[in-house]
Amino acid sequence: MAESHTPSLPSPLAREDATGLLAGRRILLGVTGGIAAYKACELVRLLRAEGARVQAVMTRAAREFLGPASLQALTGSPVYDDLWDARVADGMAHIALSRDADAIVVAPATADFLGKIANGLCDDLLSTLVLARRNARCALLLAPAMNVEMWTQPAVQRNVAQLRADGAQLLGPASGEQACGETGVGRMLEPAAILEEIIAAFQPKVLQGRRVLVTAGPTYEAIDPVRGITNRSSGKMGYAVARAAREAGATVTLVSGPTGRAAPHGVHRIDVRSAEEMRTAVLGAAGDTDVFVAVAAVADWRPEVAAPRKIKKAAGAPPPLALVANPDILAEVARLAEPPLCVGFAAETEDVIDHARAKLQAKRLAMVIANAAQDAIGADESELAIVDETRIRALPRAPKLEQARRIIAAIAERLAPPAA
Repeated sequence: MAESHTPSLPSPLAREDATGLLAGRRILLGVTGGIAAYKACELVRLLRAEGARVQAVMTRAAREFLGPASLQALTGSPVYDDLWDARVADGMAHIALSRDADAIVVAPATADFLGKIANGLCDDLLSTLVLARRNARCALLLAPAMNVEMWTQPAVQRNVAQLRADGAQLLGPASGEQACGETGVGRMLEPAAILEEIIAAFQPKVLQGRRVLVTAGPTYEAIDPVRGITNRSSGKMGYAVARAAREAGATVTLVSGPTGRAAPHGVHRIDVRSAEEMRTAVLGAAGDTDVFVAVAAVADWRPEVAAPRKIKKAAGAPPPLALVANPDILAEVARLAEPPLCVGFAAETEDVIDHARAKLQAKRLAMVIANAAQDAIGADESELAIVDETRIRALPRAPKLEQARRIIAAIAERLAPPAA
């Protein structure tokens, strides 16, 4: 009679060809026992859509809120919840699973779980594999979820402070209405925000400790209460730059014209409408900024006077429209007594590099990002060139977030290390 044995399962996190912002990344998703456990399903969907391989590990309490069959169907891999799982040949699931992961993400992370790992305790599979991970190559990201009174308890805050000191990244929590009916801090971040944090975790922190100010989108100059002068800028490039700067570790303020776009997670957005409003917001923040990236397509002119009522159409010639120049926000910031490092954008329809060079010199900028307006406006991808006083660096066509990361890397090269 043949000797029976338990075969070793192929690693559920083995790499495979994929596309997306997490292509080839292996994410171990831990789910603990909180009502927010149902959001883990959406998080898995988003992670896989970005090319990640996902392995789910649940605590026993998590099974009271979410069936493992749901996570197995979404991840395409068996769900583990037992430290003594017989499917792992050597009985060391905590070692096998932690060694395969590029990051361990626990969402939701309960107060009990945070307390255990902050104090080096492990009594189940998830807490044991967290402690068994190789810190240098496997990031730990924790998305707390609990009642507001639990979150504010001194004991919980001591545990959170210890986890941060030990190198864990705390994702949130957010403030809002909670399942118990109370309102306050303790609500788990939404899956889309957690996804952005996971993607950011793999980016080099070349702007850590820096403060970056970005403008984005169009401005709108009112002619009357229903008409105005604007342009086709979608804001995609400016929002990508803000996101890339935040991924690089910077504290980011985004001054945005009307775009209808959601701000990148973790970015402070100031909404404006006109060029004058944008100027006020920018000058209010520029003095406390290390880098200013002017991506917004600011209208060059505005009506001298906006009509208080709708201008009625009449027979004959249209009514005259007197225009005056808008302020040059970028040039004004560059002329400050102690200006930040200033980066401009030049969206041109012809002679793109020549116009970028002229802008660089006239406004005394560190660099200008040049592109063809007809190719870039509203598009998800673009072809760019970084123009500075010594060279021109072509950036081949790529998604705007990838281009924004290249721009941020170029900016980081120009900056001296931040003061201690």
